[in-house]
Amino acid sequence: MNVAATTGDTEHEQHARGDASGPPPRRRGGRVALAVSVFGELLITVGLVLGLFVVYSLWWTNVVADRHADRQGDKVRDTWAQEDTGPGALDTKDGIGFLHVPAMRNGEVLVAKGTSSKILNEGVAGYYTDPSKATLPMTGKKGNFTLAAHRDGHGAKFHNIDKLEKGDPIVFETKDKWYVYKVYDILDETSKFNVQVLAQVPKESGKTKAGHYITLTTCTPVYTSRYRYVVWGELVRVEKVDANRTPPKELT
Repeated sequence: MNVAATTGDTEHEQHARGDASGPPPRRRGGRVALAVSVFGELLITVGLVLGLFVVYSLWWTNVVADRHADRQGDKVRDTWAQEDTGPGALDTKDGIGFLHVPAMRNGEVLVAKGTSSKILNEGVAGYYTDPSKATLPMTGKKGNFTLAAHRDGHGAKFHNIDKLEKGDPIVFETKDKWYVYKVYDILDETSKFNVQVLAQVPKESGKTKAGHYITLTTCTPVYTSRYRYVVWGELVRVEKVDANRTPPKELT
């Protein structure tokens, strides 16, 4: 029996239509299209990974650092509240005081010893011990109270340092006293190897005599560590802390 007859098709019609059971014709450019598709998916994956890394670096590290700094700050204030610590305690294992800079709009910043990444990553400002040792204001000695903090990530405590202007207040709070400084000079870019900005008499700021200075340093431009941004201030007065810890007028 003719198979074509059982389906109602003639041999000519079957030949014209082609045998459906045979292999499909090859498509030109199939491999190229597949490669482009795979490459596109890889780009999307890389983009997502980079995006997650940016979120981690610029947001999540801030969250973690702020939490840690808040806990350490609470410990410092608890220590201050203990009567047996006595006045004038220079240091604790958790921090020595709090920096208040209204122009930076970042609340209070715990100040700890050291400027290594390990210290600054905890969401604090650190005072220099190397290459030039900071002079702590609580000693009463003339010198330069030099500080550093991150500008992005890990709390980013000095992120808005560029908002500071000459005449703006910088206040350092200790257990017993408020140290009120006034910004007198700013260096918006210098080499990260320029340690002269940390000198006890910061001559680059125009000073030639010993005094009671404060210096804030951080990386610049923002999101890089290529250069350093420097702000200098000079002590204008010291106020004793009262029973209510009433802040100086610069912070109200």
